[in-house]
Amino acid sequence: MMRLSSTGFAILGAGLIAISYGLARFAFGLFVPPIRDELGLSSYVIGVIGSLPLISFLLATAIAPLVTRVLGARYAAVLSGGFGLAGLSLISRASDPLMLGAGVFACGICTGLMMPALTAAMQAVVRRSLHGRVSSVMNAGTSIGVIVAVPTVLFLAGAWRHAYLSFAILAGLGVIAAWLLLPSVSRIVPANAADPPPLNELPWSRLVRLTLFAFLMGFVSAAYWIFAPDLVVTLGGLPASATAWLWLAVGVAGLGGAVVADLADRNNPPITQALMLMMLSASLALLAASPDQPLLTAFSALVFGLAYMSLTGLYLMTGIRLLPGRLAVGPVLPFMAVSLGQAAGSPVVGRLVEGFGYADAFAMFAALGILVAILSPFYPGAIAQAEEEEAAEEESGLQAAYDSQLLDEQGEPLEDPLEEEDEAPAAGS
Repeated sequence: MMRLSSTGFAILGAGLIAISYGLARFAFGLFVPPIRDELGLSSYVIGVIGSLPLISFLLATAIAPLVTRVLGARYAAVLSGGFGLAGLSLISRASDPLMLGAGVFACGICTGLMMPALTAAMQAVVRRSLHGRVSSVMNAGTSIGVIVAVPTVLFLAGAWRHAYLSFAILAGLGVIAAWLLLPSVSRIVPANAADPPPLNELPWSRLVRLTLFAFLMGFVSAAYWIFAPDLVVTLGGLPASATAWLWLAVGVAGLGGAVVADLADRNNPPITQALMLMMLSASLALLAASPDQPLLTAFSALVFGLAYMSLTGLYLMTGIRLLPGRLAVGPVLPFMAVSLGQAAGSPVVGRLVEGFGYADAFAMFAALGILVAILSPFYPGAIAQAEEEEAAEEESGLQAAYDSQLLDEQGEPLEDPLEEEDEAPAAGS
């Protein structure tokens, strides 16, 4: 295996995340209008199918640490890519709801397995002091994948089967890259790291609050991810190609989400969460109010992309901070909660669309988002309010969160063997 640099690993990781998250998971909503028309699906059925990859994501994420430990990072990533390849291929050939559902279910497994595999590989390839930066680049892969999906709509208008076939080819290339470039390491937590705190010492109250907020954000966001393209086509009368620009705006704005999330952790997470949830709700309301206005729909997508990616990044950092030493759980717990919320929200949106129409359904979800935003003072900030004096001296941000993850038996940051290897030649020169 060729030894990757930290930059090379970040680029490879972003590419694999773009395929597994951006294309295999979030691109589905972009193709709902032509898929619905060709297969004759109701809004409720679309909602149920849209929830399947989220359910399979949860199941895959739950067993991903075991899979990574048994297979190693390389083969776990290859397995993830294999499910993505199979799922995207099935979608491209779908002739009925059952086959379509099987395809999106397989895509969810792909998504759930990929990040734990990359987390294990990162421990072996990337210096610990760069984990925050590399993680930010990899997380940007979601937005990159959403952006990559856009040309397929513009140039393959109505040809959603060809679009998904092209995604499957990209997944195949991802499998080859993972096979050739990722290490076979299986250990996520280094052997010399101190044991994580026992379960009875975890901040359960704060973990429950984080999980509830992440779940509710996922529930509200399901409306946009699954039904926004169909809304502008069905209610707004815009051409199918307009959905491409909608998703382009989501992806571009999402690239700024990591920056906003990092700033939030450095300042006031509860206030930032409230602001981002209000923006998320505003994007739903604006889309429902002006579905026939291309500029306003694009603006709503920009607002949604920034708010959604900022919130997921904030939840990521909070999860890492609240679960030190649990690399297999801390980064993925918030994503599991978000996915569970989206899985629950998708069929609810579909039923509301059938019963009340798109405008009222989106308005209801926007109102729920505002209610959750009002409850944001209960969000567990990175540092307990009772520890304000210590908090002033404590570092914040994504890298600081990663620094606090791995400690030695004395409670000090764990020595990084990769940095020691880099220093050894320098000392001898």
